[in-house]
Amino acid sequence: MLNLVLFEPEIPSNTGSIIRLSANMGASLHLIKPYGFEITDKRLKRAGLDYSELTKVHEYDNFDDYLARAKPSRVFAVSSKVKQNYAEIKYQENDSFLFGPETRGLPKEILERYDGITLPMQKGSRSLNLSNCVSIVAYEAWRQLDFNGST
Repeated sequence: MLNLVLFEPEIPSNTGSIIRLSANMGASLHLIKPYGFEITDKRLKRAGLDYSELTKVHEYDNFDDYLARAKPSRVFAVSSKVKQNYAEIKYQENDSFLFGPETRGLPKEILERYDGITLPMQKGSRSLNLSNCVSIVAYEAWRQLDFNGST
């Protein structure tokens, strides 16, 4: 299916919401350390509503560990610092969507390595909430795949 990748997530409620999203879409969630919270954080569990048992959550010590173990085929770096509109891409099974930390986004060296996509916003806007961005991009990719696996 699809792979949602959070690089050094900082806010537990965002990660919990994305756990819930992953479970409901059948997507795999990849979490790259370090986190800005403890994985046992009650805010993470409250937002995820114990959905972590219904989704595939993979943890990695760092970005290189993620690349070595996950072996992603196509990676899209999602950022407000790039120009390619997310809705103009033809997505495929097993695509991976890489999202950066809430306060600083993806590092420049990662943005330079992968195709970048962005969500349109009003001029002067800085960014959208991470869990909202993940939802928007993930559902567009899933829609293009005819909501494979849904009921």
